[in-house]
Amino acid sequence: MTSNPPSQSPPPTLSPAAAAAALRWLVDSGADVLTGSGGGSWLQPPYRMPDPKPGAGTPAADRAPPPPPPPPATAVQARTLADLRSEAEARTFAVRRPDAPLVFADGNPESGVMIVGEAPGGEEERQGRPFAGPAGQLLDKMLAAIELDRSRVYITNLSLWRPAANRVPNAAEAAELLPFLHRHIALVRPRLMLLVGGTSAKALMKTPSGIMRLRGRWHDIEVEGHSYPALPTFHPAYLLREPAQKRLAWQDLLAFRSRLRTV
Repeated sequence: MTSNPPSQSPPPTLSPAAAAAALRWLVDSGADVLTGSGGGSWLQPPYRMPDPKPGAGTPAADRAPPPPPPPPATAVQARTLADLRSEAEARTFAVRRPDAPLVFADGNPESGVMIVGEAPGGEEERQGRPFAGPAGQLLDKMLAAIELDRSRVYITNLSLWRPAANRVPNAAEAAELLPFLHRHIALVRPRLMLLVGGTSAKALMKTPSGIMRLRGRWHDIEVEGHSYPALPTFHPAYLLREPAQKRLAWQDLLAFRSRLRTV
């Protein structure tokens, strides 16, 4: 007598919101490449994903178009921070929503310490200053832990406006925003920079690597003929979602404090 194999239930289907959250978690964790494009079993020889067959996969009509090429560099004329604010207000950017208020900066531009985040959120937009919401409250605690506060740092974001749906700027938007951030850095002339979040770190370092690979290591950011030491670390919003990563963030903060005492 032979028994029939037990029937297998179909795999669970994620809702669009759950799928987006899972993808966001993977990106924040540093996953930026796929291991393969086809199905297969890792438990059977040859222990690798099979090569895709020619023409297999998503039909061409359903494939997402490639991302647009980065726009040409924007010449920024500002000679002071006040000029930079005015010039940003007068420009049109792809990431800028109609009538979106500018969220320029907070803190002390003479402090020698510059913190660069990704983009303001809803609370930042309402208050008109970066890191004003729950992530900002955590950032303040992180700074206090290494004997800093907003009077001893200068804080801004890659994007000076909140993108639609509270997302981060995409690669094309980041390329358009980068000349303004470069000019911002050149005007402030910080001794050290702390890059919080993968979007700002990737844009300034011109790399596709995720924050998991970038964090905890010093990099030199070249801006207008000068080099600025920068340390990437996790964004506070990510730490609120993944508190277990605070251990690594604390290591980054200690490294930042140690170097700050020598410059």
